[in-house]
Amino acid sequence: MTEWFVNLTPWQQALGGTAFTYGMTALGAALVFFFKEIKKDVLNLMLGFASGVMIAASFWSLLDPAIERASENGDIPWLVVGIGFILGGLFLYLADKVIPHMHFGDNQEQEGMPSHLKRTVLLVFSITLHNIPEGLAVGVAFGAAASADNPTQAVLGALAVAIGIGIQNFPEGAAVSIPLRQEGLSRWKSFLYGQASGLVEPIAGIAGALLVARMTFILPYALAFAAGAMIYVVVEELIPEAQQTTTKGAHYGVFGVMAGFVIMMILDVALG
Repeated sequence: MTEWFVNLTPWQQALGGTAFTYGMTALGAALVFFFKEIKKDVLNLMLGFASGVMIAASFWSLLDPAIERASENGDIPWLVVGIGFILGGLFLYLADKVIPHMHFGDNQEQEGMPSHLKRTVLLVFSITLHNIPEGLAVGVAFGAAASADNPTQAVLGALAVAIGIGIQNFPEGAAVSIPLRQEGLSRWKSFLYGQASGLVEPIAGIAGALLVARMTFILPYALAFAAGAMIYVVVEELIPEAQQTTTKGAHYGVFGVMAGFVIMMILDVALG
């Protein structure tokens, strides 16, 4: 099974990996059929967990390999990685300013370009925005494996990225669909909106894999770019929302970050 997957082209591997991450989003969104509401502390824990996974993946799966590839290419590692990282953050910043969306939680103001879209659609767009770098991270990881000295080991490392992001997508799917149910949508509509937020990941994943597989010289930049985009999402959106609480403070969000970081680190070190 492993040999069969390793022999696939990078974009096919990326499709398989992001199909898994999307499936986990849909599975999490399906929790709306069993629960009508979600406690604030549980939501904070989920958002914190997603943050921890993304922070760990940004270093262990993206920045560290980017530094190694830049060194192998004879480039200045800190310069290459710094440029890619900043560009990733700028990309998400611009997307944040252009794409109309609205965050869950206490901040109910619309962001991005003015639009007359429904509130529920704006809420889904908010989650879709940060699924772009997640899909990109998986795709770039598989694209990088194609030119690695040990392709099998590199593919296992890319699988670790997909598994880690898939794990955090499960509670993330629930964190979209259940609040939408509380907004008054039916269970089916809440599920459909929740799973739709993950559809962008296969698109971003395939694009990332094709790009770095065909233009290997940009690989270190692409890895750092994906890391910068994910860190931007974590700092700008996930952690602030995980800190919103009316009960016992922000500790649940912190516990989630710690758990997510450790799990992703174990996955990456064990498989990578």
